[in-house]
Amino acid sequence: MITPTYPLTTPRLHLRPFTPDDLDALHAYESRPDVARYLYWQPRDRDTTRTFLDKKITRHTIHDEGDAIDLAITLRTTGELIGNTLLIWTSKQHRQGEIGYVLHPDHHGHGYAPEAARQMLHIGFTHLHLHRITGRLDARNKASARVLEKLGMRHEATLVDNEIVKDEWSSETIYAILENEWTP
Repeated sequence: MITPTYPLTTPRLHLRPFTPDDLDALHAYESRPDVARYLYWQPRDRDTTRTFLDKKITRHTIHDEGDAIDLAITLRTTGELIGNTLLIWTSKQHRQGEIGYVLHPDHHGHGYAPEAARQMLHIGFTHLHLHRITGRLDARNKASARVLEKLGMRHEATLVDNEIVKDEWSSETIYAILENEWTP
């Protein structure tokens, strides 16, 4: 079982479990079409955001394969919630995981996504002893690809028109990094 000591602290961020008080800040970005553009879901109404917040609140400990840590990204200086980052334990047998992140667009371009995601790599490799961690994204999402490249992840594949997302064919790009390639 992995339960990090919260908050996880980076030079500019705190990563912490979600609370019910995060509804307004979470909805502020989950309701935006530009945020949902490359994700599996449409912009969320307040009730849908609340439903997903209830799930996020429970995702702060990894017990077994399939579990995830989904943390609020907050600014250390103000405590403002600006996004979320996650680590999913995808395979116990093959020691694999996946990271992800979503930021409010007002906070894009400041390096917060790689700063937060780096902590997820640290948990995955140091605490879960994963062998390989991936990041999956819509192939059109060039900004997210740059984040994964900043983390030292390599482009492994682009699966062309591999799924129908929001009623259209979508290509998926996969990045990965191995434990022996990762530098804390």
